[in-house]
Amino acid sequence: MGYNSIAWLPLAAGLTAIGLIASYFAYRRRGLRPALFWAALALLPIAAYLTGSIEMFWKIGSAIGKFAEGFAFSAERWAGIAVAGLAAALFFAAGGRRRRKAERQAKKAARAGQQAGATGAATERAGLESGASGAATKALTTTRAEPAKKPARAGKGAAVDDDMKDIEDILRKRGI
Repeated sequence: MGYNSIAWLPLAAGLTAIGLIASYFAYRRRGLRPALFWAALALLPIAAYLTGSIEMFWKIGSAIGKFAEGFAFSAERWAGIAVAGLAAALFFAAGGRRRRKAERQAKKAARAGQQAGATGAATERAGLESGASGAATKALTTTRAEPAKKPARAGKGAAVDDDMKDIEDILRKRGI
């Protein structure tokens, strides 16, 4: 059965007429909004015929049918599906490896920072035990990375900190 063997105009017109009748009954039972909805749906078959979309949908459906027909009994197509599945699995595995590699590098950098901090503390202890002067001990420990301490605020900044502390206390009391 081909596209040209079906009388599309009477079919589209009939579907539109049935839809418009349904929209009339929807108007009587449910009101204007459902009636407008059904009228809009009813006009789609005739619009598809007039724009030539029915032929396009027929060709798309026919192509999908031919593909499925050749696909069902073809070992070559099933092998292609298996290769595509393997490619997808390898793709996802590669993404996971990249993410884990980044995590390992971050942990390694954190460990190196901790070791540098421990080395600086050991150098400071060794300087104190050997009786080195304060300036010499400070020079030995400058390799350790310490976060800079912020100077104490005076005036408006202190009031803001007190307000935040009050808010934190309220939230803590409420279990938030």
